[in-house]
Amino acid sequence: MNSEDIAFLSIRELGALLRGGDVTPLDLARIYLERLNGVGREIRAVVTVLDDVALREARLATEELAAGLDRGPLHGIPYGLKDIIAATGAPTTWGVFADQRFEREATVVTRLRNAGAVLAAKLATIEIAGGMGYDNPDASTTGPAANPWDTGRWTSGSSSGPAGAVSAAAVPFAIGSDTSGSILFPAAFTGTAGLRATYGRVSRAGAMTLCWTLDRLGPMCRTADDCGLVLEAIAGADPRDRSSLPQPYAYSRPEPRRLGFRFAVVDGCLDGAEPEVAANFERSLALLREIGTVETVELPDYPYGAVTQTISSAEAYAAFDEFIASGRIVELKARKAAGHRLAAAVLPAHDYIRAQRIRRMLADDVAALTARYDALLAPSLGVVATPVDEDFEYGLPRASGRRSLNLAGVLAGTPTVSVLNGFGEGGLPTGIQFAGAPLAENAILDAACALEQRLGLSALRPPLTSPGKARQTGDAGQAGAA
Repeated sequence: MNSEDIAFLSIRELGALLRGGDVTPLDLARIYLERLNGVGREIRAVVTVLDDVALREARLATEELAAGLDRGPLHGIPYGLKDIIAATGAPTTWGVFADQRFEREATVVTRLRNAGAVLAAKLATIEIAGGMGYDNPDASTTGPAANPWDTGRWTSGSSSGPAGAVSAAAVPFAIGSDTSGSILFPAAFTGTAGLRATYGRVSRAGAMTLCWTLDRLGPMCRTADDCGLVLEAIAGADPRDRSSLPQPYAYSRPEPRRLGFRFAVVDGCLDGAEPEVAANFERSLALLREIGTVETVELPDYPYGAVTQTISSAEAYAAFDEFIASGRIVELKARKAAGHRLAAAVLPAHDYIRAQRIRRMLADDVAALTARYDALLAPSLGVVATPVDEDFEYGLPRASGRRSLNLAGVLAGTPTVSVLNGFGEGGLPTGIQFAGAPLAENAILDAACALEQRLGLSALRPPLTSPGKARQTGDAGQAGAA
């Protein structure tokens, strides 16, 4: 097995190599550092490669495993951080401030270190996590992150770097952030798995605040199973984040996969979807019917988009009022930023309060609906990856059809995972989202793992610089066809 074969393995597979003595954490660190400095920079997914930090932590992990100390499935596994998450010894740029540093690291970094994971890089983000509004992929100090499946396409944002780096196997996993789709959308564009856990599952202490009542941190990985392994390491109450939940979390992966799942397709979720997105979604439903029931449901009737926009605009303006008042907004590459923030500045307080009141009712109704099923289903996005050098249609209106399952999960704080479910014309990935009830991460992860297992797409690797065809290994080639 050469270094590229190793780089594309899952966390669980890498762990087996480590514990079998086939490689050491130091070997893995060197493999991924080379890829970060190579393909990671080539696709503009990287802000800072932390060579010294990674090698130091990898040496310690090598010594610990050799001495019989095993910290769990992430021990010795390198990873990257979206560059809105603070880590000592490196800038935390927020996609704008090249020299910005913080003395105290984020709680997720501490927890990952305690789990034995090896910090290897800070990864690209749209400036201020897209919070000032943008419709241009190059709204970042690192430029537009190129999609490994076709470098003429974008990874989506704002977790652009984590998605690109994981897809290109520059790191086995990364931590991204999501306010209204910034984990799910890049996962769909890049053929990776992204988990937005229940609001409060993961502490946000040490991460940039964009929207206090919507922001979430979460894992971006090669598979849904990997997402579960990472979530277990980073979940839990934190006195530094008063919104963090007291309920403990333990990932469970039943073997063999259980039958009897209860699924529900969101009515209208294919409205406006591109043909390959619709075809792969229908194909996924056929496979899911082999392991459970599939009904059709309507989401509760609420103005999801308007409520999300009102809350996020008001809170982002409050979070960055000094920056905006100073006039520094002109430094941003996002061409919509000035107008977007101007609108937030004149947003009446009663509109924000009304939006939060609607949100409370919405959350109760969405929680009641999701409690009836293991997962609600819809395409993660209604489109395949857009050109890297062209403005996209702001808000991606075809993301989920006429009723947005994504925004229902955003506002209700419920968990959602997006996984690869096929490819369209030109070899571009499509994704499917599994949305669950509050605290029901294991149900949606189990269902997503079952679909991944049946689709058999994990052996496919992106061509990186050769658009059109996925490089195939094993017998998974036909499984990747739309």
